[in-house]
Amino acid sequence: MIEAFLGFIFYQYEKIEEEHLRENLFLEMKNYSFFFNGDRFDIDIVTNKKNRPPYELFMDDRSLYILVPMPDTPQDMLKVYYSKTAFTKQVAQLREGILYQFLLLTLLALIISLLFSFYALSPLRKSLSLLETFIKDIIHDLNTPISNILINLKMMDEKNEEVESITRSTKAISMLHNNLNAYLEKSRNKSERFTLREAVAEQVAFFAPMYHYLQWYIDVDERILLTDRNAFGRIIYNLLSNACKYNTSEGFIRIETTKDALIISNSSHGIKKPAKVFERFYKEGERGLGIGLHIVKVLSEQLKIKTELTVEDKVVQVTLHLSRVTFR
Repeated sequence: MIEAFLGFIFYQYEKIEEEHLRENLFLEMKNYSFFFNGDRFDIDIVTNKKNRPPYELFMDDRSLYILVPMPDTPQDMLKVYYSKTAFTKQVAQLREGILYQFLLLTLLALIISLLFSFYALSPLRKSLSLLETFIKDIIHDLNTPISNILINLKMMDEKNEEVESITRSTKAISMLHNNLNAYLEKSRNKSERFTLREAVAEQVAFFAPMYHYLQWYIDVDERILLTDRNAFGRIIYNLLSNACKYNTSEGFIRIETTKDALIISNSSHGIKKPAKVFERFYKEGERGLGIGLHIVKVLSEQLKIKTELTVEDKVVQVTLHLSRVTFR
């Protein structure tokens, strides 16, 4: 915006300066026609066939000139002219000088804008830093009570429906806690050996009872993975969480493996912008925080797992390419 404004100002300035250059040249020609001082201009005697008025600046292909009347020969006029090539050079020098001024002022405006931006955004950066520290402290403080609740629930009657319900809710809070922690802090991943079927079954066991009205199809092989088990579990958790939350009332969830990939597909109401679902804070409904699939993307990149999402006939399919984490 600033550059466009400066560009317009300097364009008008260039036109004015070029006009001043023409006016000065005209005045110098006119003064030269009276006294013939110096060798800046050339003269010639021409016939005024077009009846052009005297003492006006004209330009042709070769020169800029004025016509001066001669008392003894009315048809003939004195032509005082200046090389068009020399005038073009002067205009080029003028434009070059204006361009340098434009670049200098643009740079100055940019520096002032940056300084002003830093000054104006400084309170916002401080507030965001305080907010991030506050959230980190809350997440850290939540870790202990969540762990204690899960430990105590294990000592209670697992067959009790109320205990099972509390356990599922606490695990959901725990996974949300882990997601927020993963979002705020980039921890180092550690490599562990575990089977793909075991990792998937753990998450299915958590979601299937809560979404019992969905049809679950599981066909996962026993391949061994060598990667961070906790991070991989969060990837599956977030994918299944989205697949369940945004499913239809009589829908399905299918989890299957191919030679080098794990595929999770589910029925849905469709996705308006599939290309944006992995972006941070993007969500198409009111539910959720909009960070679940973004965390899937971040963790997948950390584990070197290529992730692809496709939507066809309201069926969402996410493919996790596992060739780089499969133990061979």
